[in-house]
Amino acid sequence: MQRLTQTEEEVMQWIWSLDRVFVKDILAAMPEPKPPYNTISSVVRVLEKKGFVGHEAFGKTHRYYAIIVKSAYRRQAFRRLFRDYFDGSQQALLQFFAREEGLDPDEMERLLADLPEEQNDNTPNTLP
Repeated sequence: MQRLTQTEEEVMQWIWSLDRVFVKDILAAMPEPKPPYNTISSVVRVLEKKGFVGHEAFGKTHRYYAIIVKSAYRRQAFRRLFRDYFDGSQQALLQFFAREEGLDPDEMERLLADLPEEQNDNTPNTLP
């Protein structure tokens, strides 16, 4: 799966949240200041070339929908973040949350205790 630019990710967030959308729907949902229509249209076409979205044609107008589900992209993005910024170390990741995000050790214990024994795909609960 290809890496998205920040702008592409932002547009994908809108597509994921709105489901099947025209470019005008994405623009309507975006906060001010809104980018030009042509900018969003170009980004959506790039997303389509990258295989993230598909479209249905209605004459000259296209309605877009996500092909890549958000959970799949989130998993891939997290694995890249984990590898690149935490050197694949679970300890470094947990220390980050404890120190930088103020995660209480007792809360961390409760979260770990609430993890299911196995994930739905029958793989152990370990970080990538």
